[in-house]
Amino acid sequence: MFIDIHGHAYKRPYPGWGGKPVFSTPEQLLVKYERFGIEKAALLPLVSPEVYLPQSNEEILEITEKYPDRFIPFCNIDPRAVTNTANAPLGYLLEHYKNCGCKGIGEVMPNIPFLHPMALNLFHHVEKAGLPLIFDITTRVGGAYGLYDDQGLPQFEQCLRMFPKLKFLGHGPPFWAEIAELETPADRSTYPMYPVKKEGVVPKLLRRYPNLYGDLSAGSGYIALARDPEYAARFLTEFQDKLFFGTDICGNDQDPLLPGFLISLVEKGKITETAFRKIARENTIKLLNL
Repeated sequence: MFIDIHGHAYKRPYPGWGGKPVFSTPEQLLVKYERFGIEKAALLPLVSPEVYLPQSNEEILEITEKYPDRFIPFCNIDPRAVTNTANAPLGYLLEHYKNCGCKGIGEVMPNIPFLHPMALNLFHHVEKAGLPLIFDITTRVGGAYGLYDDQGLPQFEQCLRMFPKLKFLGHGPPFWAEIAELETPADRSTYPMYPVKKEGVVPKLLRRYPNLYGDLSAGSGYIALARDPEYAARFLTEFQDKLFFGTDICGNDQDPLLPGFLISLVEKGKITETAFRKIARENTIKLLNL
């Protein structure tokens, strides 16, 4: 029923803060996928060290080679890789992993601004490689992970203009918080729960830029919809060709809420079966040429 655009798995989960294991093994993830009707998933390696221990692209390739019918490999390159400069030759790495079968890049989450020269260099090479890019985003530099932008996403909008052939998939609290007009600036770093009184910058950017798409995974994507189901139905309908189901399960104790929410909208007649199928799986099949 579903294809997950945003999955994570480690062959051997390591301890997180407080010693609690983080991330599922592939086998644990598959058990959970059976419960929620998830057919397969793109696995995204985490290579930036701001919060997680880096994971190799090779580990993702090993997992997907073991379970080729269930997992799809993504690669990831930190923009500071190779030379830690704004002219690092990242293209040969992307071509290598593309030739290994990687279908996209992400989750890109170094804690530098979107318009940092090294981030722009990465975007340049990803655009040339013809791969879609999933990013995470934050509201500050230091003590955080994810690319930094200001309220209203002005830096990211410049990137959309600078790299028109690069397909960006927006993800993370500061991105999805701006589905609606914010009541206070601090709301962009949380999970706003109030209804959508006036639409924010995200739907406007989705309309304006053909190269922007939405990754609905994690609490940020789910809450952006669940905070106002009536608006969610209109949003999902309008952007049914640009939205992707995802889970972003980061621990085996997490259960995704998005599957049930989307199914309930169909059952209540709020969105069509056609829109549901596109978001649940067909858009991912098309994007990744599965």
